[in-house]
Amino acid sequence: MINNGGDLMSCGKQLGTYFDAKAKIQLNANSSGSGSDLELFFALEKLKQQEAELKQLLIYSGRAGMWQEWLQFQSSQKQKRKDDKKRIEDKRANRNRVIKEWGVGVAVTLAALSAIGICGYILYWVVTTKGK
Repeated sequence: MINNGGDLMSCGKQLGTYFDAKAKIQLNANSSGSGSDLELFFALEKLKQQEAELKQLLIYSGRAGMWQEWLQFQSSQKQKRKDDKKRIEDKRANRNRVIKEWGVGVAVTLAALSAIGICGYILYWVVTTKGK
């Protein structure tokens, strides 16, 4: 885009797509996802080359300090995604805990009511059969 007369700021959407793809490829590489090891290796190498080109563009075509700002932004976004994932996992764990607690509560209540019912029936049986 820069070579064709565009400026660095106008390619933000494409860069976002690029870094989303990078994250997915790295996730697949780290979690032994789909694709062969060789495909993942070459995909990561291609990403490294493209990131090196982006670094050169940010350093030489962008304003002063833009590369460092990009690294800081990338780090903060990674932390944000990590925090969001942890928040979702905590929410899921809390929901599962509440369901489990309710299930135990219902089971204890049913057991107590059953015990009371059985004791009541035994008492009724003793009273009705005592006179006979």
